Amino acid sequence: MLPDQRYQRIRALLSNFDHVSTERIAIDLGVSRETVRRDVAELELMGELRRIYGGVRRAAPEPEAPLKERAKIQREEKRAIAREAAKLLLPGQAVFIDAGSTVSLLAEELASLRGLTVITNSFDVALKLSVPDNQGQQRHSVHVLGGTPNASIAANYGATTVIEIQRWRVDWAMLSPVGVAGDLGAGNHEPAEAEVARAMAGQATHTVILADHTKIGQRSRVSFCPVGDIYKLITDKRARKLNALSALQEAGCDIVLA
Repeated sequence: MLPDQRYQRIRALLSNFDHVSTERIAIDLGVSRETVRRDVAELELMGELRRIYGGVRRAAPEPEAPLKERAKIQREEKRAIAREAAKLLLPGQAVFIDAGSTVSLLAEELASLRGLTVITNSFDVALKLSVPDNQGQQRHSVHVLGGTPNASIAANYGATTVIEIQRWRVDWAMLSPVGVAGDLGAGNHEPAEAEVARAMAGQATHTVILADHTKIGQRSRVSFCPVGDIYKLITDKRARKLNALSALQEAGCDIVLA
């Protein structure tokens, strides 16, 4: 049995069960446990399952941790991504920034620059970019989108947020997804977050996706930006060896390793 055929059989098993043991997969496929271990390792890199003790389980989307907790994870990688993204922006340009730990670090990078118009639904991003300089002058023009506040994400969401986004036309949308994969593009778990990101991408000349290596190949419930609409995907160097990154490149995604 060829690898692709084995992968399909493993997918079929996981479509019927939340988790499957290594022994069950080996028996079903008629292969050794070592072959199973290699196969599930490849499928995990593709974001299609997660290995657990004694077997595998579906790569079901899990709720994101609160922003304060996520900010502590992969911080150096996210900082490098933010620095790379900041290089794209020029004074006089307008940019959408959504909510998330990576774009929160982007706001810190932009805080030392001047002359941008920033439109965001994130309280954290808005506050970081509203701090005046030593002369008491605002460095950027910052606009907070209205809507329904979500305390765990520290941002506004909902129909009002989307309507306000549609009033703007901007140069850039800098967005931080839950996952990005070659077939589905960038996405989020929560429909409200995805709707805001989709609206931002739709009103921007260029969409840049900021995603550390843990998000590469991950499939989320709601896609908001197909690969063909991503101007650049900025990730960290630890993504270099991921098969899922190769899949994104093959799908035509312009990737920058920070």
